[in-house]
Amino acid sequence: MPNLQTEALRQSIQSKYEALRPAMNERMRRLWAAAEARALGHGGIEAVHVATGLSRTTISAAIAQLDNEVDNPLPPQRARRPGGGRKSLTENEPTLLSKLEALVESSTRGDPESPLRWTCKSLRKLVAELAEQGHRLSVQSVGNLLRQLDYRLQANQKTQEGASHPDRDAQFVYINQRTKAAQERAQPVISVDTKNKELVGNYKNAGREWRPKGEPQEVRVHDFLDKDLDFLDKDLGKAIPYGVYDLTNNAGWVSVGVDHDTAEFAVATIARWWEQMGKPLYPEANELQVMADGGGSNSSRCRLWKTALQRFADAAGLRVSVSHFPPGTSKWNKIEHRMFSFITMNWRGRPLLSHEVILSLIGSTTTRTGLSIQAVLDPNPYPTRIKVSDVELAQVQIERHEFHGEWNYTIVPRNKQLVP
Repeated sequence: MPNLQTEALRQSIQSKYEALRPAMNERMRRLWAAAEARALGHGGIEAVHVATGLSRTTISAAIAQLDNEVDNPLPPQRARRPGGGRKSLTENEPTLLSKLEALVESSTRGDPESPLRWTCKSLRKLVAELAEQGHRLSVQSVGNLLRQLDYRLQANQKTQEGASHPDRDAQFVYINQRTKAAQERAQPVISVDTKNKELVGNYKNAGREWRPKGEPQEVRVHDFLDKDLDFLDKDLGKAIPYGVYDLTNNAGWVSVGVDHDTAEFAVATIARWWEQMGKPLYPEANELQVMADGGGSNSSRCRLWKTALQRFADAAGLRVSVSHFPPGTSKWNKIEHRMFSFITMNWRGRPLLSHEVILSLIGSTTTRTGLSIQAVLDPNPYPTRIKVSDVELAQVQIERHEFHGEWNYTIVPRNKQLVP
């Protein structure tokens, strides 16, 4: 049919397609193109392809689909049959997301109490780095994958912090290397930290939750203890959640203390995690890699932290290797982004009426990636201002690493036959 190639026919098909296109979904566009091509007969597929821009393969497949629709109609709410369409990037390349996240881990930014994070690497730089690993993606595809991982691009960088701590980035690389090496040897790697202290009682908790319109949760006006509070609220006091996050198993442990956030409380939490979760998961372990902030109850300069870790190492028979984050960079600790932020979201807008409520809310926190958390109450007293003498400190079997030994060190059990 020579007249199929005429400009008049092309314009006729194109005008009909452009008029109907806004009202058609993907399925209807395919079926309309197929019906038009079949009605034109020989050369119809080419004519519709030229006029609409739809691929010849799509039109050919849609013609076969027209015949199938008579005997096996597709439900009207579906555009494709189950399993149809192009597979997602992550289905074709299952390791793609993990590789992309590994590339941006060293450059993350953002509030640790928010699941939203930023990266200072540009999309084109990430595209180039992925190409070196054999993954050829467009800039748009990499941007979509980053959004799936809750990342955003941020141009600003904290250059002053880098100038003050020239080995900050090198410490991140060192921590990353030790973490990977420990995981390859099937040894446990944990991230530890204290979450914000919380008042227990009918106090306002930041955030909002769904409730019937006009019926907000009523809480006390003041969020501090005063003479007007009843005996129950005075007795409840505060909650101090100290967490342990297992990077390999995406599992967490939280001890909720009621006294003080001390180094002994921190190490007691690690010991309870080891007995209840760590040892069953790593029965052959002979070492433990710990990532901790540089300050607080697990400070790199805290004597009590080291002596308490020595007692734990002796009891557990583990070499305990600690790597501290440089000053001012504690928000990059994994536990902040992967566990604490989701606990905060889970109890947003809910008064923490009792320790039981707190334990329940922490224990019910989950994520799409399979995070699970166990939470227990620690009612033990942890007095402050405990002095560790030079003699006691000298008994700690500490091996400082060559790279920043004040940040990176290993505590060896004094009963050495326990260590293979």
